[in-house]
Amino acid sequence: MKKLFALPALMGLVTALSAGAAQAAFGGAISYENCGCNVVDPCGPSTHTVMKTVRKVVYEPETVTGTKVVNQIVYEDQQVQRVRYERETHQREVSYTVNVPVRETHTGVRNYTVRRPVYETRTKQVTYNVSRPVYETHSKVVNYTVMVPHRETHEKVINYTVRRPVQETRTKTINYTVMNPVRETHEKVVNYTVMNKVMETREQVINYTVMVPVTETRERTVNYSVTKPVNYTKTITVRGGSWQTVEEEVAGPVIRRTVREPGTWTFDPATCKNVYCPGECRVECVQCPPKTVCKKVWVPTCEEKTIDCVRYEKECLTKVVPYTVTKCVPECRQKTVTYNVCKLVPECRQKTVTYTTCKMVPECRSKDVTYTVCNWVCEPRSKVCTYTTCRLVPECRQKTVNYTTCRTVCEQRVKDVCYTVCNWVCEQKSVPYTYTTCKIVKECRTKTVPYTVCKPVTYCDTIKVAKCVKSCVPYTYTRCVAKVVCEEVPVTVSCDPCANAGAGAGNAGNGNMGGRGLFNGRLINWLRGLRCHGGCHLFGNGCGAGNGAAGGCAAGGCDAAPSCGC
Repeated sequence: MKKLFALPALMGLVTALSAGAAQAAFGGAISYENCGCNVVDPCGPSTHTVMKTVRKVVYEPETVTGTKVVNQIVYEDQQVQRVRYERETHQREVSYTVNVPVRETHTGVRNYTVRRPVYETRTKQVTYNVSRPVYETHSKVVNYTVMVPHRETHEKVINYTVRRPVQETRTKTINYTVMNPVRETHEKVVNYTVMNKVMETREQVINYTVMVPVTETRERTVNYSVTKPVNYTKTITVRGGSWQTVEEEVAGPVIRRTVREPGTWTFDPATCKNVYCPGECRVECVQCPPKTVCKKVWVPTCEEKTIDCVRYEKECLTKVVPYTVTKCVPECRQKTVTYNVCKLVPECRQKTVTYTTCKMVPECRSKDVTYTVCNWVCEPRSKVCTYTTCRLVPECRQKTVNYTTCRTVCEQRVKDVCYTVCNWVCEQKSVPYTYTTCKIVKECRTKTVPYTVCKPVTYCDTIKVAKCVKSCVPYTYTRCVAKVVCEEVPVTVSCDPCANAGAGAGNAGNGNMGGRGLFNGRLINWLRGLRCHGGCHLFGNGCGAGNGAAGGCAAGGCDAAPSCGC
């Protein structure tokens, strides 16, 4: 009896704890009260929608003000001792020897022999034969036949057929199809993305190196050469000679002459005359008599002479020359550069586009076409043609022909021929000539030569020395801060109490209500026999029970009874 009185108080305690545990699952993220799961069949499957709270991380931009160290370059004046070289010009006298050419003019007489041609004209008699033609005239009677043309005129009738065209006009109907365009206007929505530019200004410290020139004075040894004249004598061979006249017999030239052969007389029956045919021409080579020629021959001679010469010898000397070297020393510097960064942020937009479609619709039409047909009709005709025939009739005739005969009679003649003989006569001549000789004479001279001397001069110079100074500068930058935002998302839950009735009671020990959480599972085992299969299960698959915080309706074990509060 005591157990029956304690049962309502225990059930109220379990109901309160179950409601509190169900609301505390997932930190109050899911609530199963008034979910609207009203199913008539308590053992049938059902689904319902609940609102689930989901946490989402959102990054929001935040402007932060900080301080950074900036290196600034400060230039300070510094006195530096420098050396510059100034050039001074001096003069000195230098003696040197010059070879001066001295020219002398001389006169001489050159004798030579000249062969002068002397021409002599002579005459001689030459006997030759001449063929003289003798012409004789004769007559004879010649019989010959002549073909005389005889013409006759005739007539004949010719029958022929002519094709005459006959034109005929006809009409026919032609069916054809015409495609008519039909235009339709449509509209559609086009989604497009526009990239918007977002400008962001940033700063960056750039390290760079500057080459600073530094001047340094050095000395170097320079080798140079001096040319000095040296006098000496040498013996040379001078080639000379003279022209001498020599007589030489030269064969006479070969002359080509043309000689004609004797001709012949031939009778020509066409003209009834004797025609003289001259003989062939041939070319003969005739050797002329030899002649004596005077020519000059150069007879070389060798002579030895002693001449004065000058050669120049080089002498190597050394001197020290100062020079200035400028080298660049690297110096590290810093500068702050401000630059802009452009980011493109996509933006989705929509626009309505109107377009026109053209559709061709066929349309049947007909038209009458007139055409012409040409037929050819045959028509017989006749005509009279007149023609002439010609035939040759032979006719005998006679004529007297005069012809001339020619015969050749040899006749001997004599003629005088003039020819020229050339005789060479030697003749002595002389011609005066002038020649120049050159002699080298040494002459000493003096000249003033300027030279430059570099003299060091010390002076003070002010230069700028770079110094790096650090300073703190405030600046502003933007950073992204993570923030948790809660939003509710609809979730579909499936309920099947009959399938999970036994499993809910067995797993009640792992929930927030029973099991190891309260009385080590003994209370749930004791109340297991008090549940009703047709009603709402208090434990196991009931509201607030299940595996940990995810039990109850979320585990799919909620009964369909409305008194459960699912």
